[in-house]
Amino acid sequence: MEVIRSKNAGACYGVQRALDLALKASEGDGSAFTLGPLIHNPQVVANLEARGVLAVKEPEQATHGAIIIRSHGVTPAVRRSVEARGLPVIDATCPHVARAQKAAATLAEECGYVVVVGEEGHPEVEGLVAYAHEAGAQVHVAETAADLPVDLPEHVGVVVQTTQTRDALDDVLEGIRAQGVAAQVKDTVCTATRQRQQAAAELAGQVDAIVVIGGRNSANTTHLAEICAAECPRTHHIESAAELDSAWFAGCSSVGVTAGASTPDDQIDEVVQRLERM
Repeated sequence: MEVIRSKNAGACYGVQRALDLALKASEGDGSAFTLGPLIHNPQVVANLEARGVLAVKEPEQATHGAIIIRSHGVTPAVRRSVEARGLPVIDATCPHVARAQKAAATLAEECGYVVVVGEEGHPEVEGLVAYAHEAGAQVHVAETAADLPVDLPEHVGVVVQTTQTRDALDDVLEGIRAQGVAAQVKDTVCTATRQRQQAAAELAGQVDAIVVIGGRNSANTTHLAEICAAECPRTHHIESAAELDSAWFAGCSSVGVTAGASTPDDQIDEVVQRLERM
């Protein structure tokens, strides 16, 4: 069985930067706390915990060492709480997320009403909503056009969760324009996310089965799996090589491998090696 790895897969710049910052904080006798899991990858979070980098829910739970703001970013209120602790702060917010936060605030000032295209309750989306709120806007979260309210104002700003798909943005924009509403759009979909999605769709259309690696709590990995499933019914979303089942690939002459932006290379390599031995 031929195993083909996607040309764009695995940890993006923002994730790798966050990991590097957290690992550096753990060196020597250092200790650190992340506000929530650093990234949406259970294996990586467990490894960091073993190194003394612990995930906490509230800034007050960080009693010593440094506080790491995770790659998804935080709300302005949480950032103020972190800074008030008086401990060293390591900002591991993905630069693309930081750009989206600034875009949300700018649209709020210019439009007064902001639609955030994304998954309600996701930590990145909560941050985007909070930045728009603080800048004085009314905010609504929509993952699809069906999520839009029917009483939008004449002019709205639109910002996008960085890991959303282009199709999701287009769908929401179509819904907005169908109401006769003008949309001022800040396209903040991450380039790396876009590349992974395009490469995954292309690969899924060429193989008999495809494996998507990444946390089940990872939005961008979930989207990758959905994209692959649309092209290849034998799509399998796993978190680690231990989940692979040889029965999945019965009769397959080729299998593709892709991974979300929160998946380090060593996890991808392990899956590829396990597949090659099947």
